[in-house]
Amino acid sequence: MAAIILAKHAGFCPGVARAVNLVEEALVRGEKLQTLGPLIHNDQVIEQLKQAGVTVIENLAEAQPNRRVVIRAHGEGQATYQKLADLGLGYLDATCPYVAKIHKIVQREEREDREVIVFGDPAHPEVIGICGHCKGRTHVVQTADELARMLEKAKSSVEKSYILVAQTTAKLDEWQKCAKLMEKQWTCGSLFGTICNATHLRQNESANLSRQCDAMVVVGGRKSSNTAKLVEVCKLSAPTFWVERASELLPKDFARTETVGITAGASTPSFIIKEVQRRMSEILGAQQEEMSFEEMLEQSFKTIYTKEKVTAIVTSISGNEIAVDIGTKHAGYVPLHEFTDDPNAKLEELVKVGDSLELTVLRVNDVEGTAMLSKKRLDAAAGFEKVADAEEKGEILEGMVVDVVKGGVIALYSGVRVFIPASQATVSRGQELEPLLKTKVRFKILETNRQRRRAVGSIRAVLKEERKGQEEAFWNTVEIGKAYDGVVKSLTGYGAFVDLGGVDGMVHISELSWNRIKDPSEVVSAGQKLEVFIKDIDRENKKISLGHKKDNENPWEMLGKQYKTGDATMVKIVSMTPFGAFAQVIPGVDGLIHISQISNNRIGKPADVLSIGQEVQAKITDIDMDRKRVSLSIRALLTEEEQSAEETAAEEPPLVMEFGPPEE
Repeated sequence: MAAIILAKHAGFCPGVARAVNLVEEALVRGEKLQTLGPLIHNDQVIEQLKQAGVTVIENLAEAQPNRRVVIRAHGEGQATYQKLADLGLGYLDATCPYVAKIHKIVQREEREDREVIVFGDPAHPEVIGICGHCKGRTHVVQTADELARMLEKAKSSVEKSYILVAQTTAKLDEWQKCAKLMEKQWTCGSLFGTICNATHLRQNESANLSRQCDAMVVVGGRKSSNTAKLVEVCKLSAPTFWVERASELLPKDFARTETVGITAGASTPSFIIKEVQRRMSEILGAQQEEMSFEEMLEQSFKTIYTKEKVTAIVTSISGNEIAVDIGTKHAGYVPLHEFTDDPNAKLEELVKVGDSLELTVLRVNDVEGTAMLSKKRLDAAAGFEKVADAEEKGEILEGMVVDVVKGGVIALYSGVRVFIPASQATVSRGQELEPLLKTKVRFKILETNRQRRRAVGSIRAVLKEERKGQEEAFWNTVEIGKAYDGVVKSLTGYGAFVDLGGVDGMVHISELSWNRIKDPSEVVSAGQKLEVFIKDIDRENKKISLGHKKDNENPWEMLGKQYKTGDATMVKIVSMTPFGAFAQVIPGVDGLIHISQISNNRIGKPADVLSIGQEVQAKITDIDMDRKRVSLSIRALLTEEEQSAEETAAEEPPLVMEFGPPEE
């Protein structure tokens, strides 16, 4: 009976899966990307990424400044990171954690004055990257024989110390030969077994599978180093066919074949493996008595794909995720952040065990048998249709600003992230964007890209329409003396511009306060609410003048009620001129003390007698309400005191002393 056996560890290794996921997540965030070399060795995946807008560059000289550079799983040398910094290019580091570990090892060991030997392909990007983290001399060997010759030449340098590391996808059997040789001939050397565990498992599993099967199919890109090594391993035990896609499988190659094993390189996506399985099923035409072979495959192999829509049943709920049954052998789960945008939400309040959920598949891990799903992404897909429909109809949408990014803001509507450029986020260009964060805004959709699911919106378009309606209503009802509650929009040296709701008016600096001020910022600030009234209207030019000072706060009115000519009061010196000093009588009213009225004695300048901030007693000699002037005199009070003293002296009887003989 014919059978197809799929290797347990076929397909994406953790490093490649991580790199692809990082890129896909960045695309969902709306980022523009360019990979430094092909992200993985698989033409179909590269083509899919290209369709999503990801470009491939061979060197940093080709890099576009408005795109982040993706460092692929193979990693790069230190020189690449330095050049990225020199060029001011942002980057997304998708280096495989196993490869990054090797970088740290060679850096550390070099600091201990040890030379580095790398076991691997000198032309492979991973090996080139490892050498790029070494400052001293490095040696690259591909076989145990090459290592033996290198160590033989180095015998004269008995003091030299070496370390040996391996390319993560190197052949395990050849590495073991190198390790034994190193231990035997160079006791002062150090070994670091850096072949990836996934590579080790994949090669061993493929070798064992090939011994059980009549033929082997190895799926993977022609440029993939680890796929090539799988082919070499499988060829030792069974006829082996290396294919990149299912269409390359030919019926004639599998005549009289009953058992076929399938394995795949670390850069092979699961959907291609699935296609190969189905193609092999068609070729073999195997049937079982109780169920068709196709049905057996559906139960035996993965039946879900990334971005596939599924209906799931909630089986349990924990604090941060929901476990779901998706009808396959995978353990499905939905993380909190993929169910709702509210990080403080309690899942047990949103769903209950037994609920049916419509979800989309984000990530499938065939090795661990898990699948991560999302409600948010599916909602976003449905929401995008609403967004696209709103663009066609010119409808106004309402969403929450969730992020302020370079060049604009991101508003969330029905799970769709709508980019609103800075020029479209506010009525006036140059306004700060931070105040919009975490606020609800109304916007129109300017354009959408259905293929990439991107949308661009405009708050400004809505504000302009609303402002136009407000402006028409304003001019139909405005009249001199009418009061408004406005908002200070901006300040100038001569006044403040106030938004009355559709129309801006100007309050001159002299109308902001009864007190004498040098700058409007002394009494108002941008964004402040301000009560104003209409002072003048120019309908032809659509201009209005505003007032803010209230008559009941007029200090001259208060002065007239509190003081009259001839009253004496304490005043405060506020400024001085060559001809006299100005003193504050009450807040908002200053009076002049002429130089001739400061002292009974002749003085050269007011500062000889007075100082700013000094409080003195003065007499109000004149109040001119029409001209808004007050005259003060210190001298008048001094003269009055002197006259009073003279009058007192004149009224007292003279002291008479009588002299005579003493009484007896």
